[in-house]
Amino acid sequence: MSDKQKKPTLRNHVWVIYVLSIILLSVIWYFQWVVGLIMTVLLAVSLYYSIRSEQTLQDEAEQYITTLSHRIKKVGEEALLEMPFGIILFSEDYKIEWANPYMNQFDDDSLVGNSLHSLSEDLIPKIKENKDEIWFELQGYVFQTTVKKEERLLYLFDRTEQSELQNLYRNEQTVILFIFLDNYEEITQNMDDTHKSHLNSQVTSVLNKWSKHHGLYLKRTSQERFIAVGTKEILAQLEKVKFEILDEVRELIGERNTPLTLSIGVGVGYVDLPTLGELAQSSLDLALGRGGDQVAIKDESGKVRFYGGKTNPMEKRTRVRARVISHALKELIKASDNVIIMGHKAPDMDALGAAIGILNIAIANDVEGHIVFDPEDIDTGVYRLVNAIREEERIWQHFVDPEEAESLIGARSLVVVVDTHRPSMVASETLLQKTDYKVVIDHHRRGEEFIENPTLVYMEPYASSTAELVTELLEYQPKKLKLRMLEATALLAGIIVDTKSFTLRTGSRTFDAASYLRAKGADTVLVQEFLKEDIDVYVERSKLIERSKVYRDKIAISSAEEGQVHGPVLIAQAADILLTMSGITASFVISERKDGRVGISARSLGDVNVQVIMEKMNGGGHLTNAATQIDNMTIVEAERLLKEILDEYYEGSESE
Repeated sequence: MSDKQKKPTLRNHVWVIYVLSIILLSVIWYFQWVVGLIMTVLLAVSLYYSIRSEQTLQDEAEQYITTLSHRIKKVGEEALLEMPFGIILFSEDYKIEWANPYMNQFDDDSLVGNSLHSLSEDLIPKIKENKDEIWFELQGYVFQTTVKKEERLLYLFDRTEQSELQNLYRNEQTVILFIFLDNYEEITQNMDDTHKSHLNSQVTSVLNKWSKHHGLYLKRTSQERFIAVGTKEILAQLEKVKFEILDEVRELIGERNTPLTLSIGVGVGYVDLPTLGELAQSSLDLALGRGGDQVAIKDESGKVRFYGGKTNPMEKRTRVRARVISHALKELIKASDNVIIMGHKAPDMDALGAAIGILNIAIANDVEGHIVFDPEDIDTGVYRLVNAIREEERIWQHFVDPEEAESLIGARSLVVVVDTHRPSMVASETLLQKTDYKVVIDHHRRGEEFIENPTLVYMEPYASSTAELVTELLEYQPKKLKLRMLEATALLAGIIVDTKSFTLRTGSRTFDAASYLRAKGADTVLVQEFLKEDIDVYVERSKLIERSKVYRDKIAISSAEEGQVHGPVLIAQAADILLTMSGITASFVISERKDGRVGISARSLGDVNVQVIMEKMNGGGHLTNAATQIDNMTIVEAERLLKEILDEYYEGSESE
């Protein structure tokens, strides 16, 4: 019960006592009037003083309440104006209607009338997104802003010190770098001790100077390995200069004018030191798998950033490695119930040729093999080869669609993925989940996305094509089943298409593989027949090339008309042709695809790493050959984004 409820009750009790007293006095007056008179006087005096006291108390209470109310109002006004944090009222169109004096320190004139945009570009968009809390910077201060959208009210709390502490903690995070000299063994193989010692001294001197300049602790652990320890702040400095150490080491020329290249794996994140070391080693493996001469940075979330990779990778694979991989593949095939082979979506000549080669290996080892092929996902570039395969019943009977493949696969099946290592790109991603036995054979540089837990990986970015790798594996398989003409021709077609008729990414091993296939009956005339195209396709490609423009003096960019759909093979061919134009070192062709996405095909002569550029647009590929597909973006927006990435790429190169 409240005080207001208690007071009336107490007053009622007093009046009851007075009433009873009057009744008692009446009785006394009846028997003893003198005593009654005295008692009456006393009762009257008591009643007077009671009323007087109650009135006095009531007046004092009202005076106290009035004074307290005034003080509270005054304190409230002063508190509102002198609060040590900002208060802002804004209108429906997000203009400042009122701000307490705390906010005046950020503007000589009154903030009233200005848009919230004048405080931060993030405020209005995030208020519209119904964010309850917004952080932003203003004149060197960091504010945590509480939003009361219904009241159109903002409370701004200064969190500058907290932010500085967080930045200090973040910057002092430990970072581990594993450094590897990619081709040290190859360069020093025929060196005498004097020249080797001189090269070691040069490498150590360059790396020591680099580490001291940036504040890293560096320790050499072997002839070709170093370990460095630093902080996240140092890592940010290294990223800012795009790891210029890659270029410095590349200038150290070994014998036969072969440049020495460097790969660095970086582990960073809010994890313990052993996990940090594992991240660094994983990053180094990724950098080496992509061809070396680059830096891979991985955090605890698994996200990877890349720097470098601007040179063509040197051919490092040996026939010994090919023989070992071929033997391991044979053992895996023999231990499996059947072999399911698949390439990437919309397979090209390389994917189909490599798949046919693996099918031949499975049959040679007396194991049933099947190639996953979706008849609805076929491009014009390979339909002549597919038609030729249809007529060859011995091969065509092993082609199955994705649904049929799911009914054939079991726990002891072996899945062999060719010409891609990205699960999102394979012909049927669900097949990867149905068995623990998976093999990846690919010639692309390894990307962030990779098939999970493969049993065997044969990735060689130094190879011209996956067909070349598979051809080498065939050489070490049982000879009981020989390649037939169409199979050998399909493999040769894959090599010819990916090398642009032996003009790009071609090494001595490429010609060895082609020679082997030619000896097995590969028909070069039939290859040219497969590569023929219709006049309509030729005209369509020519119109696409006609729309090209030169950017930054040496880059050709062609954007198709909005609403005009072109196949991935056609835009790739257009990019190839643009690259043959005088003065052009890189080409990009942008077009809409059948699936509604925007596709970009990129080519270069090696001076521009189109793989790095396409990876920034969620794509991938090779240094000289890459592509991407983008969702929810128009051709104009894709071209604008591409130019921004190219500007960043060239500005980074120039700063180095």
